[in-house]
Amino acid sequence: MMRKRAMRKGMLRAVTPVRIGLLEEAAQATVEMVVVVPVLLVLALIVFNLMRFAAATARFDRVAPDIVIAHGVSTSGAEGAGLDDGGMGSIQSELERAMEGHDVEVDVSYADAGGEGVGTAVLSLAGALRTYSCTMMYRPWPSGLSVAGVSMGAPATLEHVREVTVDPWRPGVLV
Repeated sequence: MMRKRAMRKGMLRAVTPVRIGLLEEAAQATVEMVVVVPVLLVLALIVFNLMRFAAATARFDRVAPDIVIAHGVSTSGAEGAGLDDGGMGSIQSELERAMEGHDVEVDVSYADAGGEGVGTAVLSLAGALRTYSCTMMYRPWPSGLSVAGVSMGAPATLEHVREVTVDPWRPGVLV
């Protein structure tokens, strides 16, 4: 009688081979989770940064030629004032404004295609083609994370370059 009452209350439990197998694997999922979760977090950060870079690159490739055509051809009197930077200042500021929200840095440089096909002095007065090199630099997140004096950010900077060649004498023409 006492034994039946103890079994009802759960004091005495029968140990069966199935129950022994379950006891041996009781914490297996916890150990697997501790090993797998950090790897999944790192993979999620990599995918997050690649998607942000891809979105920024797509936008940059769309807006860079339009901005170079609009501001690289007409330098708004900078040549007459002795400030011939090829419109780089206005191109860079417009690109930065167009890329707001993407956390990127923009750099613009240009090179003249001088000396190609110039045969006479009269033709040398005409401006040569200009190739603008627009560079977008993206720092992956987290880049400035520091825990206990140890930098934990990504050390690399992803860069994307878009080169646009324009003719300064024919507005709106890409070469």
